[in-house]
Amino acid sequence: MYRKITTKYWFFLAIICLVTCGSYWLLWSEIRLQTAIKPLNKLSSTSASVDPHNSLTGVDSYDYDEQLVVLYNRVPKTGSTSFVNIAYDLCKKNKFHVLHINVTANMHVLSLPNQITFVRNITKWHQMKPALYHGHMAFLDFSKFQISHKPIYINIVRKPLDRLVSYYYFLRYGDNYRPNLIRKKAGNKITFDECVGLKQADCDPKNMWLQIPFFCGQAAECWEPGSKWALEQAKRNLVNEYFLVGVTEQMDDFIDLLERSLPRIFQGFREYYQHSNKSHLRQTTSKIPPREETVGEIMKSKIWQMEDELYKFALMQFEFNKRKLTVPDNKHLQKFMYEKIRPK
Repeated sequence: MYRKITTKYWFFLAIICLVTCGSYWLLWSEIRLQTAIKPLNKLSSTSASVDPHNSLTGVDSYDYDEQLVVLYNRVPKTGSTSFVNIAYDLCKKNKFHVLHINVTANMHVLSLPNQITFVRNITKWHQMKPALYHGHMAFLDFSKFQISHKPIYINIVRKPLDRLVSYYYFLRYGDNYRPNLIRKKAGNKITFDECVGLKQADCDPKNMWLQIPFFCGQAAECWEPGSKWALEQAKRNLVNEYFLVGVTEQMDDFIDLLERSLPRIFQGFREYYQHSNKSHLRQTTSKIPPREETVGEIMKSKIWQMEDELYKFALMQFEFNKRKLTVPDNKHLQKFMYEKIRPK
């Protein structure tokens, strides 16, 4: 009798223990599961509250027009003064700033500390934006300095011999822009033809080595006259780093393309260029065209051939950009649209 009671007692006690332990185990498992799921639920609720259209607010709110910075590293004696003076005359009306980059002793290459300072300065100087910076300096690659928004480069090139002859007489007679300023070669009456015949330094073809290094950049090799590497680098930069490169002989078309593409700054430039007295500023005084024999002699030089190659390369690209402005075989402007957008 006692043994039967004892056996039943322990049997029921075991069942009670199993039920109790099972309940505690299920409760503990549920708590662990809720704890594990809670961060996911919190993350899900947070994600659900984020508007996908506003997830790139910082990028989408960037005002490209008001943050626009155009950098014109102007090559000397290419008509740059005429172009820049239009900007100075219209900057107040168009509400942008024009700033001249003045480097010590008219040096075309910046020191490393100045490169850092210059890049950070024009990038962060928001009070000046939109802005057109201009100066006689070589191309500077902003991508080397961790800059998210690079300036838009523009420039103008000229036939290399025409540029050299213009500069030769400019140093002797000046121009109509500042006619009373005495130039460093004032009083020297030797013509360019005579200079070439006498093989003097002022007409040495090496003096034409300027447009290539201006597009090549700040590297030492860029400034080595006759460097094939410099020429190829100048071509790469012209295509990949410059928004537009015009030619002196087609200044009107250059301005027209800029106005159509970047009206925030260049609105009204073409009309002003055509109808104001700013279209032919800084004409060199007493410029005598060289004789055919002189031209033939210059064209034998490697420097002229390389500079001419860059000029023709730039001209080809410029003509290409002009042609693509309109639809082939008519004068309608090219347009584009978006279509077949899916899902609807």
